[in-house]
Amino acid sequence: MVRYNSFHRSLPFTPVARFLLGIFVMFSGPSTTTAQTLTGDQLGDGLSISVWNPHTQCPDVAPLIAIEIDPNRYRFAVHYYQQDGFSDPLDIRQWQEQTGHDLVFNAGLFRENYAYLGLLYGKGRSLGSKRHTTWLGLFVAEPAEDRSRRARVLDLTFDTFDEQHVPYREVAQSLMLLDRTGKIRVRQTGKRAHQTLVAEQSDGHLLVLKTTEVVALHTLGECLRDTFPSLRQVMAMDGGSSSDVAVSPSLRQASSEMAGLHTWLSLLEGSTTTHVGLPAVIGISPRREKAGSKTVDR
Repeated sequence: MVRYNSFHRSLPFTPVARFLLGIFVMFSGPSTTTAQTLTGDQLGDGLSISVWNPHTQCPDVAPLIAIEIDPNRYRFAVHYYQQDGFSDPLDIRQWQEQTGHDLVFNAGLFRENYAYLGLLYGKGRSLGSKRHTTWLGLFVAEPAEDRSRRARVLDLTFDTFDEQHVPYREVAQSLMLLDRTGKIRVRQTGKRAHQTLVAEQSDGHLLVLKTTEVVALHTLGECLRDTFPSLRQVMAMDGGSSSDVAVSPSLRQASSEMAGLHTWLSLLEGSTTTHVGLPAVIGISPRREKAGSKTVDR
């Protein structure tokens, strides 16, 4: 969850409060609480962007941009360039401009001919890809029938996915990084690159994490396991030059006009120097309330 500075400033720190806080810190020992406390900008009802800096616990991991999304407030859409009528893949900023989403991030891996590697569905239709037998992370959203979770990270080692009766309209397969048992599901190769991760939290919110510096994927998985216990499981989308996130100009402008520091803006700009063409992306937009209904539209 995102915690905001205004709340902390309103707490009166009397001498007694400081004394009690000191006792708590002294007896609590090492804690992961600060590692999972995010302070950032709320860009919408159900959308916030923060900077998560785990450097104290994870010296080899630079700050990450953390985007928290409430699936009950924001809908997800998977896009593939050919399905959307484009002759060539768009870069992340072009995708945002063309789709009008509040936020867009890269999907999973693809071949040199831009064919997607793994399951990919948009609006309930297969986009010509087949299930990958070893990459077992599955982003799913917008259930075909009423379900409690509107977006999830599935692990095909434990979870089922029926391709004959597709249970979700938006689907993207990629690498499983950290599973529900705490196991790191990638090898320790030592290769360092930019990464885009999608994590499911215990409260049902999704967290999109974007690195600001190159890092080994296994190292990043260990860091998340050891310092971010609210994450239920995490999958890795495509990395390297394909790792990219775009926020709409209107939200960027609104954030820059808010009081306080907005370090994620400069970090997001500096994390990717070149925007490459991406055949598949995932976008989010606010859900619209149904007329005469208290529920939000899927």
